[in-house]
Amino acid sequence: MGVFTPVLITLGYVVSRDKSQTLMIHRNTRPDDLDFGKYTGVGGKLEAGEDIVTGMCREIKEESGLIVDRLVLRGTVALPGFGKRNEGGFITIFRIDKWHGELNIETSEGTLEWVPIRSLLTLPLWKSDYQFVPMVFDDDPRQFHGCIPCYNGEMGEWSHVRV
Repeated sequence: MGVFTPVLITLGYVVSRDKSQTLMIHRNTRPDDLDFGKYTGVGGKLEAGEDIVTGMCREIKEESGLIVDRLVLRGTVALPGFGKRNEGGFITIFRIDKWHGELNIETSEGTLEWVPIRSLLTLPLWKSDYQFVPMVFDDDPRQFHGCIPCYNGEMGEWSHVRV
């Protein structure tokens, strides 16, 4: 593989006030969406001049109407070869434990739903998400940093470290 020049992506899991649910987007509005039919956390591409925290807070506000008060970086995932043009992605993954504001259920990306954390792995997610989502919510204070190479639209083997 050559030089890895990925699209930079933020992904956040907003936790309910009682800590039992997380906010997910059911990507059900645009059939041309690479995520169509799946459930994802809230997030998107970093804009020029943004750091990852500013980008994450902007995406949460734009997609949900919520304002982030506290977030924790839980990890990163490199996806070389992922995307419509195999450009690859690099995802920074946050858990948002404190927020305020009024939730907008409908977004241009899909429908926002509060999902019980214990049920997340029963939803249609990306193959990569099944690997890292449990680590977003576990009690281990260490961050995870993983990689899933993609070949011809298929995700390969997951590897990761925790530090």
